[in-house]
Amino acid sequence: MDSSITITPRFSVKMLEKALRLYTPSLSEKPFAEFLADKCDDLGFENIHIDEVGNLIATKGSGSPKILLCGHMDTVPGKIKVKNDNGFLYGRGASDAKAPLMSMLLAAATMQNHTGTVVFAAVVDEEGNATGIKSLVKQKLDIDYAIFGEPSGIRNITIAYKGRIAINLKINVGNSAHASAPWLAKNAIDEAYVFISALKNELEGNQANKPKGMLLTATLTEIRGGTSHNVTAVECDAVMDVRIPVDMNCKSVGEKIATTVQEVSKKQGVSAFYSVLDETEPFEAPHDSPLVRALTLGIIDVEKSRPQLIRKTGTGDMNIIGNALNIPVVTYGPGDPHASHTIDERVSIDEFLRSIEVFKHMLYHLKRLHGKLKQSA
Repeated sequence: MDSSITITPRFSVKMLEKALRLYTPSLSEKPFAEFLADKCDDLGFENIHIDEVGNLIATKGSGSPKILLCGHMDTVPGKIKVKNDNGFLYGRGASDAKAPLMSMLLAAATMQNHTGTVVFAAVVDEEGNATGIKSLVKQKLDIDYAIFGEPSGIRNITIAYKGRIAINLKINVGNSAHASAPWLAKNAIDEAYVFISALKNELEGNQANKPKGMLLTATLTEIRGGTSHNVTAVECDAVMDVRIPVDMNCKSVGEKIATTVQEVSKKQGVSAFYSVLDETEPFEAPHDSPLVRALTLGIIDVEKSRPQLIRKTGTGDMNIIGNALNIPVVTYGPGDPHASHTIDERVSIDEFLRSIEVFKHMLYHLKRLHGKLKQSA
């Protein structure tokens, strides 16, 4: 694990501080991409380029295995003063996800030829519409494994994310009535709740004793209806966010949604249409893959404790990479996920520095375990 490039703790912290000083809400990542391109050049990376959507991509090392270390450059909006205080670095993106991104970059910088190849990718728009990762997977990367950098906490490996279907439901009852005589017409807002209740009951039923990570959930997130304070609503629009556990898929859940909307529409005698706003399949990495084993060993080396493998209830870019490329993918990085998007977002400097060591050890173990896998194949 020795390298000709020495990455000192002081240099690492300065790099993260500089990254945090660049304010990069979604689709404003260009200054950060250019900063990273310069640093990759200084650190001996090759094939450094910024692609058509603004992702920064560079490679280090050579030979197999080939691993993608991928993180996002964008943050949610809202500036936070960058400061180094009491063992923490504060700044927008400190946790989500500039610390994971920079720790991957600094670990990858130590890679030498013939010890494996790292493709380092810093992508755009993760907090928005995932433009960056969707473009990256279309580039047909030749890789064996991938890690997506998000704050998991240094002793947790995220092995699974739920899938997601977001639907827009449109209800139309045909006519309206004065609010003083509501019996003269159906009310689209009332009817929307009939549909929403039916969908919740159908999708969320029969799940007693399941852990949260394995629950199918259907949540009403937006509702709009009515045109006046004293007239019943002719139309109502509702958005539902459905999260799908790894033992289900979008197709089976989508069929349940379609059948339920059709049945309720017929029963209530109202017109209902729905459109799919987003559809992302769930994803879980094989627990015994060389990737999970190598990262586990890296954490044990540095932390002297076995990590926890966790299933998240959210949906992440890991789903897109894993399902598109059909390779082992995990999410990992320093930082407290609960600090993400907050007004005092921060990361422990000690944890950030230890995570660089974890990534370096992981790369070493992955080379060894991948070699064994090929021999036994």
